[in-house]
Amino acid sequence: MTSTRSQRLELIVEAILFFSDRPLSIKELEEILQEHTYGEIKEAVLSLKKGYEAMNRSFLLVEVAGGFQFRTREEFSVFIQRLYRSSPYRLSEAALETLAIIAYRQPISKGEIEELRGVDVSHILKVLLEKGLVRVAGRKEVPGRPLLYGTTKRFLEVFGLKDINHLPQIEELAPPSGEIHSPKGEDGGKGH
Repeated sequence: MTSTRSQRLELIVEAILFFSDRPLSIKELEEILQEHTYGEIKEAVLSLKKGYEAMNRSFLLVEVAGGFQFRTREEFSVFIQRLYRSSPYRLSEAALETLAIIAYRQPISKGEIEELRGVDVSHILKVLLEKGLVRVAGRKEVPGRPLLYGTTKRFLEVFGLKDINHLPQIEELAPPSGEIHSPKGEDGGKGH
């Protein structure tokens, strides 16, 4: 591909990604840019990504949720929140615990989540479904065929993960002392 053609492709890809409100995969870009090959588009995206990193701007082109998206550097996010007077996803500790269980054990049934948490999670599941962080991932092949839950692409976007394999390892989440505290420990076993 000629230098002028590759520069033009980078500008086109940049415009598409800048306008998009969600991450776009190379395959999705290929569907839009039918006159270019997958390899050419991937090369353009990676060149843009590298270029933005080198410029040290307030935003980056990042790979997240199976695609690419412009994201504000974390150190500047507080100013963007002020602009929109919005708050980041606010989840209760109970919702975060439930979400973590789903993320690490998916697909998982409501009963299995409740067994791990020790409390009813009906309301929490409803909230997580409404926020688009979890989805119904199927049914378990046991009597009663309970629903199974898993995380969504939106979950990956919100937590800045390329894919589910980029979740921190459980060992990385343990307190420095190496002690792991039960979720029921501090509230007398009442749960949330």
